[in-house]
Amino acid sequence: MIKKINTKLVKLIKYYSLINHNLIYGNEAINRYKINSNLSNKGLKGAKLQELKESIRKIKNCELKKGSTNIVFSDGNPDAKIMIIGEGPGANEDLEGVPFIGRTGELLDKMLSSIKLDRESVYISNVVNYRPPENRSPTEEEVTRYLPYLLKHIEIICPHILILLGSTALNTIVGKEKVISNARGKWIEKKIGNCNTSIIASFHPAFLMRQPDQKKMSWIDLKMIRKKILDLKIDIGK
Repeated sequence: MIKKINTKLVKLIKYYSLINHNLIYGNEAINRYKINSNLSNKGLKGAKLQELKESIRKIKNCELKKGSTNIVFSDGNPDAKIMIIGEGPGANEDLEGVPFIGRTGELLDKMLSSIKLDRESVYISNVVNYRPPENRSPTEEEVTRYLPYLLKHIEIICPHILILLGSTALNTIVGKEKVISNARGKWIEKKIGNCNTSIIASFHPAFLMRQPDQKKMSWIDLKMIRKKILDLKIDIGK
């Protein structure tokens, strides 16, 4: 009886830590180590990723690149079967060269942890790899410029599950006519290059920080992702 109560209590703590804005956020940005900083040591896939990264570095006449400190290419495990695509780097990401750090990164880490994932069991990138000024959304022209690189990125990783966080990622990969509030929580099967993947969209952590009441919907999406992991028998090493 005591064990059953403790199990329920743990689940409740995890749930409320996800949906309660005040329990999640601290005031300081986190320092993120770069799991995949040496992609060239990861075999053929690592070599392809390094080549892709260098090709992005060589993009010319890009205003995003001119105003940025660092390229923000990726974080996580290139061999993971779960890939996450966000919108674009913010100020903290631009300084560190790593996606999803600071408060949005902390929330993403909490979300992943709630379904037994972490940055060693997923791979993370963005629609654009350089910071849009003042953290604005990328323009249609900027998205179009970076789309071939993003599609190549997805094809190299070849995830079984592709998680799109926010409207920009959703519209870039699935279609401009899609609205995140209607599209989230639904699985879409799609072929990207030679990669067949199951896609799900959910709210971006930055949006959830502004609209904490929507975290309950994000929790539904997370549970769907966890179920898909089990259905596909993906080994996440946990």
